[in-house]
Amino acid sequence: MTLIKSISGIRGTIGGKVGDNLTPVDAVKFASAYGTWLKKHSNKEKNTVVIGRDARISGPMIHNLVVNTLLGLGIDVIDLGLSTTPTVEVAVPMEKADGGIILTASHNPKQWNALKLLNEKGEFLSGADGEKILAIAEAEAFDFSDVDSLGEITINDAYMDIHIDEVLNLPLVDIEAVKAANFKVVVDGVNSSGGIIVPKLLEQMGVEVVKLYCEPNGHFPHNPEPLKEHLTDISALVVEEKAHLGIVVDPDVDRLAFISEDGEMFGEEYTLVACADFVLSKTPGNTVSNMSSSRALRDVTVAHGGSYEASAVGEVNVVELMKKNNAIIGGEGNGGIIYPELHYGRDSLVGVALFLTHLANKKMKVSALRASYPEYYMSKNKIELTPQIDVDAILVAMADKYKSENITTIDGVKIDFAENWVHLRKSNTEPIIRIYTEAATQQLADDLALRIIDEIKAVAGI
Repeated sequence: MTLIKSISGIRGTIGGKVGDNLTPVDAVKFASAYGTWLKKHSNKEKNTVVIGRDARISGPMIHNLVVNTLLGLGIDVIDLGLSTTPTVEVAVPMEKADGGIILTASHNPKQWNALKLLNEKGEFLSGADGEKILAIAEAEAFDFSDVDSLGEITINDAYMDIHIDEVLNLPLVDIEAVKAANFKVVVDGVNSSGGIIVPKLLEQMGVEVVKLYCEPNGHFPHNPEPLKEHLTDISALVVEEKAHLGIVVDPDVDRLAFISEDGEMFGEEYTLVACADFVLSKTPGNTVSNMSSSRALRDVTVAHGGSYEASAVGEVNVVELMKKNNAIIGGEGNGGIIYPELHYGRDSLVGVALFLTHLANKKMKVSALRASYPEYYMSKNKIELTPQIDVDAILVAMADKYKSENITTIDGVKIDFAENWVHLRKSNTEPIIRIYTEAATQQLADDLALRIIDEIKAVAGI
């Protein structure tokens, strides 16, 4: 059982001992810290926070604790109820709120839950602000309101529909083209809020929807991380239904994966590549993804005359670099699409609408679209080290060993070779080095990873 406190929020498993797990006491403590920070940060007499949750079993319990804690701090709450991460992100600025909290553990299994924290723009907090909240929580420096100054709650369950409207109103989303294509799509909503919002979006685009696991009861029918090994049911159903494609989202709907008409994975890395290809074809510009994402985005961006930059891993880092480089689309290779035309946050609805418009324009099968992109393969590995080993020293040694190559050290060490790359990162929570490689074939990616692992072990003397 685990409780992980980080600058992006708090997440943990339900039950167990205070401080070891996400217990009711921990949920109240962390909500109190966020609310206390918000009151100081905004410097306003009255603050408002938007709250939404995914369909996890523990959602209503954590939701009630967090809402009532904020009310006790004198903060007004706009309660969206069952929602998605991007929906809450869209709602915060629309409501002119001072912040937002999404109650979701994203792709983690059902025993997990979390508080994801947003600023007044509906974007994830900066590292500095996250540190301040952790310090307030540690000191328990809370000051609750008296009985005449308690916050008030407003319930607004319209935001999933508002979010859909905002997506469909985007200039590049062509509803008529999608309707004319007569798409049939299977949706796996992993029994969370994606099972409501994704079919609704598709139906409004004139798509025939076949629902799989779209009952928002929080009983995830498979591991909710949208990886190939977890998606055998939808892969089979796409073929059986003779559907044009399958759509899979995680429980809070910020990660998006597609299944081709032949039941094969389109590839999470290629969700962003395809959407960026479409956006760049209509509005040329720059792109950003993180350093552990596929080189295919760079290739597609350059082909459209734009420039590509890679950020440190983490959505807040991607967003920061997107703003700096005026990127018109960006995201992460885990199926996270960030399209600033709507908001700076990973949004599966935006991804679905852009992808279907692209597919309708191309008039080709999903498998053919995938085959039209540069072919890259990844290998994702890790080395467990003893706590005594100096991980930073190993990374410095590896950077020095390959100093004649293109080296980036903003997030671990990334070595860009001419034909492939390797990214070495240390875990923040355990003595582990993560080794990601990418090459033109799976064999080459695996071989590069094995070579680097051997070199790290030699440096570490293990």
